This record gives sequence, structure tokens and C-alpha cells, in this order.
Amino acid sequence: MPRLLLLLPSTTYRTTAFVEAARRIGVDLTVASERPSTLQAANPDGLLTLDFPHPEHAAAEAQTFARQHPIDAVVGVDDDSAVVAAAVAERLRLKGNPLPAAVAARDKHRQREILAAAHVPVPGFALHRLDEDPRELATRVVYPSVLKPLRLSASRGVIRVDNPAALVAAHARVSSILAGCDTEFLVEDFVPGYEVALEGLLVNRRLHVLALFDKPDPLDGPFFEETIYVTPSRVPAGVQEAIASCAERAARALGLVEGPIHAELRYNDRGPWLIELAARPIGGRCSAVLRFGDGVTLEELILRHALGMPIASLAREAVAAGVMMIPIPGAGVLREVRGVADAKAVPLVEDVQITAHPGERLVPFPEGSRYPGFIFARGATPGAVEAALREAHRRLAFVLA
Repeated sequence: MPRLLLLLPSTTYRTTAFVEAARRIGVDLTVASERPSTLQAANPDGLLTLDFPHPEHAAAEAQTFARQHPIDAVVGVDDDSAVVAAAVAERLRLKGNPLPAAVAARDKHRQREILAAAHVPVPGFALHRLDEDPRELATRVVYPSVLKPLRLSASRGVIRVDNPAALVAAHARVSSILAGCDTEFLVEDFVPGYEVALEGLLVNRRLHVLALFDKPDPLDGPFFEETIYVTPSRVPAGVQEAIASCAERAARALGLVEGPIHAELRYNDRGPWLIELAARPIGGRCSAVLRFGDGVTLEELILRHALGMPIASLAREAVAAGVMMIPIPGAGVLREVRGVADAKAVPLVEDVQITAHPGERLVPFPEGSRYPGFIFARGATPGAVEAALREAHRRLAFVLA
């Protein structure tokens, strides 16, 4: 039986979905994390601790493990573990992305440099240091612009600024968010337009589009908290083709060759723009909205591809589907969530998952990034699914201290 090395950070939402997918396809599973498990001694071939912050060292640790327990595939589930997976794959000569490509996809500045050189449409950008005088910087920026950390995810620390005073204030917030973890950030041109998210699978450099999501709520700032994803997209077929082509060009330029990608793009009268591209699947619990063939999950597709196992179909189910990342209701300590049963009773709503716990402090964007929960729906049309998600959210009430 083949052995899969699954890289699961201790903070991920993705553990259950990937472990269940591994169980369904019938593989020997080794779960690696950056923190040791109390059960590791009792299950030495099933649990492993790797040095995630240092991918090359982690790869050497995985190689040592593989001498006793041969590994047939390695999969990372988020931005950081995707880099570790690439390092392990190179060391063990497994299917995966080259390490420089995974690193470039992880670093927003390096990604911008490579894509701009390859003539992939990206926002204008410049790298700046946090110790620069923000008042002097404010005199050189073209407005509107966006301040963006290099390696944070889920739009944390991303702030639109429309004038010098806003830039100075945003600089202070970004500096506080990045304290102790980075010294640089990007300033990018704000690109107007309709935003979509593309979920894809690279197979020997060829991009297979698994789903194209509309984001019907405008993402114009000043912060960029995402809410609703609905698929199939309602944008014209020709626009969808241009978006997919832009994403594939970006992946090729970065040197990505195998595995999942998640891309954020905008489209306006000048065509598609690549806003972000990550060498990992969609985040949070959003993947639960995707089903393929006769009910196969996104995680199962990813694992089957990594292991070289047959994949019956990459076609998504025929019905429309959507997920709402429940907006953070405010700053404070969560006391309770009311109306969950009423929200679940909305026609087309399949589930309402509240992931925040009573006593947990909720932090709004841009300092925060963890949504308090997710709403899932399926129906005949994208419009009906979107309406169901909004009605379910309307029935929820978050009580904060």
C-alpha cells in the first residue's frame, strides 16, 4: 500500500477533510506537523514532526524517516507547507513543484517580479521597508494604492489607501501587524474590476480548471474581507477563458508544474489581472462546497493526483454551489451565536458551521483573518444559491462582550 506524507500545520482547518480523503482512497498515512504530538511515540510511522520554518531541514528529516518508511507522495495544505512539500519532493524525487517555484508563489514580491517579467498582467508594485518615513513615502505613491504584507494570507494586513493621510495611518497598522515577523511590504496599484477565484489542478504543467467562483460582494477596500464564493461563474464564457488563460500563464511563469493552485483575479475593460496565485488549494473549510464526478471531494482529487492514482473525472457536479465565509461581526469576546437552527432551515442551505468558540476573541480585518464560521448551499442556479447564503446569514446573531 502506498504511503502518503501529509503536511498539516497545527493551526489548519484542513485536517479532517484531508485525513478522511486519505482514508477513502486507502493509503498508509503519515501526518507531519511543526509541533510534536503526544501520540507520536505510540504511532511512529503515522505521526512525524518536521521543521516547517526551514524547508531544507524538514526535507532532510523526511528523508531520514523515509529510510524506514518509504514515502510515495507528499502534499502540503497551505502556503507554508506547500514550500515544505516542494523541498521534500525534490529530496525524495517525488511528484511535486520545484522548490524555487513554490518559494516564488509564497512570496508576493518575488511572484510580482516574475509575472511582470513574463508580461502577465499584475498591478504595478514597489517593495518598501517598514522603517521608511511613511510621510515621505506618501508623497511618492500614486493613489489609490494597496499596502500588502509579503507572506500573510487571507487578506490580513491588506489595506487600500486613497490619499497621503490614509497611507500614513495604514503604514502604522501594517507595521504593528508585521512586528517581529517581517521588515518589508508591498505598495501596489489598486486594480478596479470584478473579482473571481479560480481553483485548479496542474497536471504536468497543464492547468485543469476545477471551478471558477464569482465573488458577488465588491472588494474595493479599505479592507478585503471575503464573504461569498459561488460557482459556476456567471461571467461570459469568453471572459472565463481569458481568466483561465491568465492563470495558466502565471503558473507557467512561476515554474509550477504539479498539484493544486488557487488564484485570485480581477477583470475590467483591459482584461484579466492576476492578483494572487498560491500553490495550494482553497483555504479554510471552503473546499467542502466542491464535489466532482460521483461525489469525490477536492482533497481526494489532490491526493489521487499526487499518488498517481486514477481520477475518474475532474468535472464539477452540475448544480450550483456556494459558501459564505461569515463576516467577522466586530471586535470582542464571543459569548454565543443565535439563530443557527433557523439559518440551517433556509431552503438550499446544507450546513452552517460555527468555528469560533464561546470565549474566543474576534478580531476584525485587517488585523484579524479568522472567520467565525461558514455557510454552505447548493441549488439549481448561482443566483438562488447566493440568495440562500444571504438569508441564512441574516438569521444569525453574534453576541459579543
